[in-house]
Amino acid sequence: MDYRFSDKLASLKPSAIREIFKSLTDPSIIAFAAGNPAAESFPVDEMAEISKEIYETEAAAALQYGTTEGYLPLRRAISERQRAKYGIGKTADDGYGFEDTTIIVSGGNQGLELTCKAFCNEGDAVICEDPSFIGALNAFRSNGAVTLGVPLREDGIDTEALEEMLRTEKRAKLLYLIPTFQNPAGITSTLENRKKVYELAKKYEIMILEDNPYGELRFAGEDVPTYKSFDTEGIVVYCSSFSKILSSGMRIGYLTAPEAVIQKIVVAKQVEDVHTNLFFQMLCHRYMTGHDFDGHIQDVRAIYRRKCGIMLDALDKELPGELRYTRPEGGLFIWCTLPESIDMNEYVKRCLKKKVALVPGSAFTPVPGAPCNSVRMSYSTATDEQIVSGCRILGEIAREMLAEKA
Repeated sequence: MDYRFSDKLASLKPSAIREIFKSLTDPSIIAFAAGNPAAESFPVDEMAEISKEIYETEAAAALQYGTTEGYLPLRRAISERQRAKYGIGKTADDGYGFEDTTIIVSGGNQGLELTCKAFCNEGDAVICEDPSFIGALNAFRSNGAVTLGVPLREDGIDTEALEEMLRTEKRAKLLYLIPTFQNPAGITSTLENRKKVYELAKKYEIMILEDNPYGELRFAGEDVPTYKSFDTEGIVVYCSSFSKILSSGMRIGYLTAPEAVIQKIVVAKQVEDVHTNLFFQMLCHRYMTGHDFDGHIQDVRAIYRRKCGIMLDALDKELPGELRYTRPEGGLFIWCTLPESIDMNEYVKRCLKKKVALVPGSAFTPVPGAPCNSVRMSYSTATDEQIVSGCRILGEIAREMLAEKA
């Protein structure tokens, strides 16, 4: 049979990260490629207790259909916390020409995909940081959108290059940004950079899709206000999730955006999955409101503070000076750029042969096939001992390949 697949999917390739996961079934592999949360961050005992409570007191509700917008108590709890802690969510009393609404989605990635579906026609463009999250890039492409990249600098997206693209790209509909502990680069955009970008978005009348799944994972430095917190024009769709702070497997994410935008996204979601898993929505709500949620987040931050510190110390010790890498203040990722004399794909292959899995940077380029000589590494799932031994292997292979070119 000659299968004739749709044009939307014909050009898509499997996520390089998910393909690498197949090799991680080998317990001897040091998994610097995985972006999974650390298993020790899951509050298993509390979840077991809450699960028992739900089945004893609300089993029928938990196992029934729910509303597309999501479990109302959870939506309210998220909205209240976002507003109190981060200034996110405008209301009618704020005096703006819009009111924000929060809905629940099946993981943050669905929120990104639904937003693209709501705004983009076939052939429209989504402008992204370069590099950017492969899951988002594939979500946009699957809706027929073209992904375009603007270089990511140490302080955030290159605003001069961004303005030039906004000026010339007439079909740009969305500006997709991961401003805090960016995936894959680990960079946090400065407030000055964010304000410049917001002004450009207003000037060129483009929606900002702010993806912030890692914002709660700050373990150094000071918080930077989100785009959504200073959105006075109703041009920001804010996406986050419980994946990195509670459980990735529950697939509970959320979107906050002007009500008119959310109404369209709800219609799109009804076609996809009717509603997000109701049992886990109830579990999230009970954990947020009945347990020490902020204390749990502090514990999770401590895990990644230790792991990131171990990896940076090991990289400082083991890697040749020709390799450059970011120093994140939170999140899960470090972005390492190789010198031109080291072929990135060959480096990744040799590391995997030595049982260290990395993600090739080419997986994160908005323009498919664009050159990239960087790799993404994560400290989230490897043990402390694996981080140290893995970084030693990274250094050995780098020195070996540098010597070959000398």
